[in-house]
Amino acid sequence: MSTPVHDDPLAKERSHLAASRSALRAMREDVESLDITDVTTNWVNAAVLEAQIEQRIKALADLSETPLFFGRLDYLHAPGAEQAEGGEGERFYVGRRHVHDADGDPMVIDWRAPVSQPFYRASKKDPQDISLRRRFGYTGGDLTAYEDEHLLDPAEAATTSRLLQEEIERPRVGPMRDIVATIQPEQDEIVRAGLAGSVCVQGGPGTGKTAVGLHRVAYLLYAHRERLARTGTLVIGPNRSFLHYIEQVLPALGELTVRQATVDDLVAHVEVRGTDDAATAVIKGDARMAEVLRRALYSHVVPPAEGVVVVRGSRRWRVPVYELEEIVRELLARDIRYGAAREALPQRIAHAVLVQMERAGEAPDDRVQNAVARNAAVKALVKSVWPQVDPAKLVLRLLADADFLAEHAAGILTEDEQKAVLWAKPARSVKSARWSPADAVLIDEATDLIERTHSLGHVVLDEAQDLSPMQYRAVGRRCTTGSATVLGDLAQGTTPWATRSWEEALGHLGKTEAVIEELTAGFRVPTDVIAYASRLLPHIAPGLTPVASIRENPGFFDIRTAPDGTADVVAACRELLEREGSVGLIAADARVPELAAALAAAGIGHVGPGEETTHATRLTLVPASLAKGLEYDYVVLDEPRAVVDGEPDERTGLRRLYVALTRAVSGLIVTHASGLPPQLA
Repeated sequence: MSTPVHDDPLAKERSHLAASRSALRAMREDVESLDITDVTTNWVNAAVLEAQIEQRIKALADLSETPLFFGRLDYLHAPGAEQAEGGEGERFYVGRRHVHDADGDPMVIDWRAPVSQPFYRASKKDPQDISLRRRFGYTGGDLTAYEDEHLLDPAEAATTSRLLQEEIERPRVGPMRDIVATIQPEQDEIVRAGLAGSVCVQGGPGTGKTAVGLHRVAYLLYAHRERLARTGTLVIGPNRSFLHYIEQVLPALGELTVRQATVDDLVAHVEVRGTDDAATAVIKGDARMAEVLRRALYSHVVPPAEGVVVVRGSRRWRVPVYELEEIVRELLARDIRYGAAREALPQRIAHAVLVQMERAGEAPDDRVQNAVARNAAVKALVKSVWPQVDPAKLVLRLLADADFLAEHAAGILTEDEQKAVLWAKPARSVKSARWSPADAVLIDEATDLIERTHSLGHVVLDEAQDLSPMQYRAVGRRCTTGSATVLGDLAQGTTPWATRSWEEALGHLGKTEAVIEELTAGFRVPTDVIAYASRLLPHIAPGLTPVASIRENPGFFDIRTAPDGTADVVAACRELLEREGSVGLIAADARVPELAAALAAAGIGHVGPGEETTHATRLTLVPASLAKGLEYDYVVLDEPRAVVDGEPDERTGLRRLYVALTRAVSGLIVTHASGLPPQLA
């Protein structure tokens, strides 16, 4: 005999899910049916409104395999009036977006709403007026299980949620997923931190720092949508593969307008075709280069050699040289952008002429001042005293002209450092120069010295530990009037200029007031794997707290010698592909071609990092240099010693190895034909 629906809790929840999906579909149909012909006055307004409607339709998409809600809160009393709708005993379903019925009553509450916060924060010690918290389990898009936690029942012991653990450990294929169903209290505090303040998150592997940063953007867009719609938001990642991996998280949360870029994208004023050796790149990335550039730029300003005479009709007005010198000195002392000062100079000269006109009994207005500012004699003087400067040409001259560099780097860079940054073969022009990534950052700095860079409302900077001081400055000027969320792990710094401390990094970013938070609870990396990788911490980041895995499942971990070389590596990949989920084969960059050929010979299909995996092709072959930020259910790590030896120095190599060791969510096989690095003993 079947149980009636009204007596079956799971059936009732499935019924609510079906009704919520119907309501969401109705919301989408309402937007699709909007007729804007009578509310737009011209084609520009119509185009803007059509784009907004299209975005809204996309945001209301019902993704069949993405749960519409993942939790339920039963309040003991009605939430505060400012928090929402509700009477005594009000029940709220918590999901990825708000869904309401035809009467406007909520079917699902957005996870970012204040009334949803207890889903993440409430506990036995602090129930926050919640009598029951229910979590839901899904298979695909079907609701298949639920789990209750009675926060006010003293007889019920606090336990780890089985559904929560299963969701954290659920195998993944494809890009990164959101974590709205599994956000932990310490993560939620960072996610919901205010827009006005900047936050820096130090988080080891598997602590969810990237997900926290992305969900923080989603939260801020919910809480401050109008403001951020005007000022803009930006997510900055280390490379294109990483951005492709995370690009579906925000759209899954209904946020479609957040731009994603790399630092190289931000500073792409010239075509980058060259490279620097490590020593040169370190110097070019040093914050001292900012002062060298400033000196070189303002060396173009020269004192006026003589006064200027402005002819207006039959009258001649003369501004003496000493007065011009005073105007130039005042503009230099104001510390405004070079270009802004240059634009102000003719107006200042014109004002001096107008003062003389008024003393002579005339009554000039703003039109006269503007005409004087455009006078040929004034324009000629401005050109000679405060000439236009092209930022790329300025950097070109610094890197190509030893005397020019020496003049402006005196007391800042040593002679050896100056020799290191000079081009061995000077380029003839901006277009012919083989610019390096570090050169592009210098040009961006020079561009900002001339004209202020547009500032955004909020910037998220991920894998920040790999940035140089000059790169931090490039990011910082994109949020001078906004705030930032900085994410990284000092132990994973794998560039020669890697960040030594977050305080120093935040200084270069211009956010010294930022709060530094540390995430040390590992949700993604198995206990045995993170314990093994943490053997490297005393050698790469002695002051950091090791990540403590909170996973009940210790995971699968094995270290194997590989006497048959690539054949043993292929065998390990084949073994892991028999399990459910994604598999990553991580190897030193130099070994990737050999391993690719071995996989092809064995008939095992694979993709590169950033390419979409499928259920048919679940193996990704990952060069160690691109592994940062990526995660796979299972990982085969080939030849740890080769990973270390592939870097310019041992410390950087060990950090690269630490990254590679911590990409696995469920299991790791380490294969090696040569010995392991002694630091892993």
